[in-house]
Amino acid sequence: MQIKLARVDDRLIHGQVATVWAKEAGAKRIIVVSKEVANDDIRKTLVKQAAPPGIKVNIVDPEKAVKVYNNPKYADETVFYLFTNPMEVLELVQLNVPIKSINIGGMQFKTGRTQITKAVSVDQTEAEAFRNLESAGVELDLRVVATDPKGNFEEKLKEAGF
Repeated sequence: MQIKLARVDDRLIHGQVATVWAKEAGAKRIIVVSKEVANDDIRKTLVKQAAPPGIKVNIVDPEKAVKVYNNPKYADETVFYLFTNPMEVLELVQLNVPIKSINIGGMQFKTGRTQITKAVSVDQTEAEAFRNLESAGVELDLRVVATDPKGNFEEKLKEAGF
């Protein structure tokens, strides 16, 4: 399996992802990796309906994502991974899925989170997961849209008090 792009965006498939990031990735399949979404039939249906034409969408939990990645049947697949949070990215990385870079695009503000950019808010657990990803050699690519310059995620965490 060839990973073309991995992105954390809690909105999952929306206009920017469907029109820009999917083209940027050039993948034939989007795999949404989320325990929460995989267990929510309504959300699964909505995410699949938002997919760009001609791109297959699967919604799985991290355990299934690892099994699919390691299945020789999918060796020639090109994929765009979408995550709602960094903890599930870290789970895949710790189980030897070779994610080299994670695009951090959108994590909405809610109670318990601190806003670090216009589009990204994190809590302590998420900040730690991002730091663990970076320690594991994963590039943290902070960009909402593909044309944005890459931001320094660690710097933004420090500025926000993490």
